[in-house]
Amino acid sequence: MAKRSDTPAEETQPERKRGSGAQHVYEVLRRDILNLTLPPGSLIDEVQLSERLNMSRTPIREALVRLASEGLVSTLPNRSTVVSNIDFLNLHTFFDALTLMYRVTTRLAAENHTEADMAKIRACQAAFSHAVDTQDAQEMISTNREFHAAIAEAGRNPYFTGLFCRLLDEGRRLLRLYYLSFDDRLPHRYVVEHDEMIAAIEARDVALCDRLGRTHADQIVAQIQQMIARDRRHDIPL
Repeated sequence: MAKRSDTPAEETQPERKRGSGAQHVYEVLRRDILNLTLPPGSLIDEVQLSERLNMSRTPIREALVRLASEGLVSTLPNRSTVVSNIDFLNLHTFFDALTLMYRVTTRLAAENHTEADMAKIRACQAAFSHAVDTQDAQEMISTNREFHAAIAEAGRNPYFTGLFCRLLDEGRRLLRLYYLSFDDRLPHRYVVEHDEMIAAIEARDVALCDRLGRTHADQIVAQIQQMIARDRRHDIPL
């Protein structure tokens, strides 16, 4: 006769690995924030989130600390947590830094890359191209970040790599607006731009890498600026 177990049903479920709860919350919130499902300034209700995800508030708070370190959420004086606003007033300073990092990291990659670096860069580009083909905006954002991070790493300057990755992470919501401006149907010419950067890096053409880095940044900045400034008023007869 089989031995009857007195263990409650819920205890027979596989135990969640330590820290995996916070990781799950982090991934859910981060996706919602970057996808603008949770718009800038929206309140994050820990109680509702706890009920939604069926877990305690401890991993939720751990996830919020991590999101705060990435600048995606902010804690108010009353200890409420909100999705961080996009600082449009100082956007020009962000664009200055971003443009410089596109140029510098691509130049240094041309000078210092190895074959292993090029293999990683090509793999990131293949993933990005697939995301563009499938119109998967979140994958476009993620794989674009990894592509440019791989180029920065090939440049062998950890300070530039750290700064560029921080800028890429902080700019993900802007990049989401960028893709929205194309209805997530990113023109193939932007995939080609990446291919041109790869070819210039492989040829160790520093001057061309500089020009391509600037051009790549310029078209992103121009598209975002155009979307922000677009006139969405309706002519309502009175």
